Amino acid sequence: MNRVSYKRGFRLILLFTAFFLVSQSFAACKNPSSEKPGNNGSNQQVSKTSFFLNTVVTITLYGTEDDSLIEECFALCNEYEKTLSRTLRGSEIYDLNHRTKDTVSDETLVLIKTGLTYSVLSHGAFDITIGACSSLWDFTAQSPVVPDQKSLSEALTHVGYEKLSLDQNRISFSDDQTLIDLGAIAKGYIADRIKDFLAENGVTSALIDLGGNVLCIGSKPDGSPFRIGIQKPFDPQGTPMVVVPVSGWSVVTSGIYERYFEEAGKFYHHILNPATGYPCENNLLSVTILSEHSVDGDALSTACFSLGLDEGMSLIDSLDEIYAVFVTDDYKIHYSEKLLERFAVSEP
Repeated sequence: MNRVSYKRGFRLILLFTAFFLVSQSFAACKNPSSEKPGNNGSNQQVSKTSFFLNTVVTITLYGTEDDSLIEECFALCNEYEKTLSRTLRGSEIYDLNHRTKDTVSDETLVLIKTGLTYSVLSHGAFDITIGACSSLWDFTAQSPVVPDQKSLSEALTHVGYEKLSLDQNRISFSDDQTLIDLGAIAKGYIADRIKDFLAENGVTSALIDLGGNVLCIGSKPDGSPFRIGIQKPFDPQGTPMVVVPVSGWSVVTSGIYERYFEEAGKFYHHILNPATGYPCENNLLSVTILSEHSVDGDALSTACFSLGLDEGMSLIDSLDEIYAVFVTDDYKIHYSEKLLERFAVSEP
């Protein structure tokens, strides 16, 4: 019997003062306010939760009780899912992978280019052409199973970002069975676009949480930073190991405790190694990236997890204004070189 765990999104714990109560229901009281959204002089707030992108999405606005902007954010999630999903028939990525179309929209092109940038930067530890392998795994199934070795070995021959070529908006493949999977970067990109949308509509204080990809707009209404907790892996209560105060930044975690199962006594998690097609095997439990843009944190959290502690930390330390927290299987916390200089972290 396989033991299965599937948690819809990481528990990056949002640690706020008593005025902040996140709604866990799919509806929120709607009391239209005459105040401009995000007005730091107001204690009003509205929070709503829904399900998109195969994860729980929660958006909280401060300085208003009007949830109409949140509904528009949910509509954006729905549209991006229809565009970027690997499995949804008719999406741009689905059409690319099934070779029914070879051109993409400008936005999809931007995300593919960003994915290729991180594929190159990580020397393939992060690879957007992992689709041939990831399509063989289904961690959301009621009874997940390990793909057979022959199928996985064959799929590996089709993985490699070098197999993609871009000519303006036209995408071509040197291998007809190479498949694009943007699952390790799309949520970060969408979170950034939601932030842009809210900022354009006057929001100055908000929290966007796409399944644990937490992105802040400004600070709390009183001007103090949001306090984001990084969960202790496998802790059922979501106890934070580290609390980081951030304003206007993104906090993204990749960890082995999000989706996993056991077969024949062996543990399998959802972060795949593009070199083997199997889950990464190193001494890491989680990697959290702090960055200005969530798309960077999304890609780098996966890349650094795949690289492991030493190589992953070296990559982070080589980048400007990118910081990381690694948790190893002995539950020790490892900070990137300048993180403690930049953030007043605490360990509860």
